[in-house]
Amino acid sequence: MAARPRFTSRATVLVLVLCSLVAILAYPTRQFISQRAEISAQRAKADHVRQQVEQLRRDKARWQDPEYVKAQARARLHYAVPGETPYIAADPSGAAARPSATATGPSASASATGPSADAAGRPNAAKPWYAGIWDSVDAADTADTAALAPATPRPLPPSPVGDPTPHDH
Repeated sequence: MAARPRFTSRATVLVLVLCSLVAILAYPTRQFISQRAEISAQRAKADHVRQQVEQLRRDKARWQDPEYVKAQARARLHYAVPGETPYIAADPSGAAARPSATATGPSASASATGPSADAAGRPNAAKPWYAGIWDSVDAADTADTAALAPATPRPLPPSPVGDPTPHDH
């Protein structure tokens, strides 16, 4: 009795067909999975934007209320109702003049003292107007110019002949 071969020609053809089906379906399956992930990301983004829109609608509704507008004008702009005497209390301990842990450098100490005082802590009203301008020029001169330098511009590609877009020359 002759020994049967381990794989018959039918089994070999069946294995080749199955392998080719896996190879053919791998790319579309990967695309399907990536598109589903992108769709879920877009849905999450849309939900986030809907929440922002709802928050903005609530804010708009609050700003329609005259009492809220009055309260905001009092808090933000220090407005007062006629007949009232507004007061602004200054902290005598100077706690507001201390720079925060994240603020460093001359601009941080100037911003920590507030817009109503110079670097030495004197009120700006005691300085003449030209001293304030000169202080701003000095501050601009000492700014980090490397951080403010523009990036190297890339050359523009040549425009095609007959380009209908207007150009400023």
